[in-house]
Amino acid sequence: MKTKIITLESHDDLISVRDKLSWAKTPRILLVWPKYEKVTLRLLDLKVLQRHADSLGAQLGLVTRRANVRRDAESLGIPVFDSTASAQRDLWLAPAPRKRRLPPPPRRDLREMRDEVYEKEPAWRTSLFGRLVTFTAGVMAVLVVAGLFVPRAAVTLYPESHLQSVVVPVSASVLQTSVSITGSIPAQELSVTVEAEQSMPVSSRIAIPKSKAKGIARFSNLTSNEIVIPAGTVVSASPSARFVTLNDALLPAGTDEFVEIPIEALTGGSVGNVEPDSILFVEGPLGLSATVANPEPTTGGTDTRMIGADEEDRAQLRETVMEELKRSAETQFRAQIGADDLLLLDALEIKEILLEEFTPPENEAGNLLELKMQAEISALYVLRTDLEQLAAVTLGASPRGFVPFGEAEFDLVTSPVTDSSGVTRFNLEITRTSLRDVNAFRAYSLIRGRDIEQAHAILKDALVLREEPQIAITPSWWKYLPLIPFNISVEIK
Repeated sequence: MKTKIITLESHDDLISVRDKLSWAKTPRILLVWPKYEKVTLRLLDLKVLQRHADSLGAQLGLVTRRANVRRDAESLGIPVFDSTASAQRDLWLAPAPRKRRLPPPPRRDLREMRDEVYEKEPAWRTSLFGRLVTFTAGVMAVLVVAGLFVPRAAVTLYPESHLQSVVVPVSASVLQTSVSITGSIPAQELSVTVEAEQSMPVSSRIAIPKSKAKGIARFSNLTSNEIVIPAGTVVSASPSARFVTLNDALLPAGTDEFVEIPIEALTGGSVGNVEPDSILFVEGPLGLSATVANPEPTTGGTDTRMIGADEEDRAQLRETVMEELKRSAETQFRAQIGADDLLLLDALEIKEILLEEFTPPENEAGNLLELKMQAEISALYVLRTDLEQLAAVTLGASPRGFVPFGEAEFDLVTSPVTDSSGVTRFNLEITRTSLRDVNAFRAYSLIRGRDIEQAHAILKDALVLREEPQIAITPSWWKYLPLIPFNISVEIK
């Protein structure tokens, strides 16, 4: 009889072996266990494979020497052989006949049993009237719950107010470390670097140097030694009238000896034209050994009148740029401090001019004057927390039955003035509003469940108010305040 031999592998399991059986088309199927590999098939797996072979119309047999497998196979009536040759040569035992399982006949009394188990509903529940009453009760219950939880009310109360105000003389200093009841308060210092550039047209006429003045300088010896006077020695009549020697000269020894040397003004213009005996100063170490004078006036220095910026124009433009620097510094200061901190602008100080550049330079013509400046500016400010602490120590406690409402307000009565010691003094008005203490829970208990008119009247009679109370109910068509307190919000203004 034809036999399909299937050799198992170590990775085979129930699913893979079952698939291999499905491909068999012979009346006998022989599963061969590998000699040196382990195949894990349990007793239940063998039972499933046996039934699958039966469904295919084939008989299942095994070739294995494993005792546990042989034992499980014999318990199921599966023939077991030592080799494939003996399996093909020996006789296979016929499989035991299978009993067919017949389903029990259907029961005829199931409906009667169901009626006995389940209790019948009362007649009033199955009637139309009963159902209408039940539905109506349910709707009413939903409406009652909605009436309790859906409506919300917002109540605004305006209790009696009391205004406290006091004017305090304040002295702010960076050396102060704490707030004092006398008005001393710490000041904080800020420093920023700002720059600005402005220009202005000019129409003034200024003297522009055209040529340099020249003359003769007479050097007299104050020592008994010869003195070499090099070219380029500077002598002056004033800071604006300075001259330089044009060549080297030797001053003979002796206190009565002198030498005359040609000189020329360092800068052009008529400022170099000086009277006789106006040049009296020798700059440098040579001034200890010799004196100088001009026996004749210096001449030749000339000017030409042209449009250009004079000192008044420069001062005006400088003042404009300085104001812009201060405004820019103030903007940066306010950006660095808190919105409620107090900036003391009187203490604003220009600590250092880092750059000051006029275009064109001094004594040069031009109908447009430009100035570029850069400066380091410092200022003082007072923290809001220190102001509030000052308000607390100066205003004291609120009147009996009142509580502080909102934050204190501060207004400068006098402009800050900074003295030579760096202390900034000013008068500060401190204002604080107190409201009569209102118990919100008492307001809840008085008005909940009332209509709007009753609630208004109750609040006006029970509380001391400066204005009419405001009550808003949501939805707007609902006329009664909620019964549940957390659906009522009370705001004090």
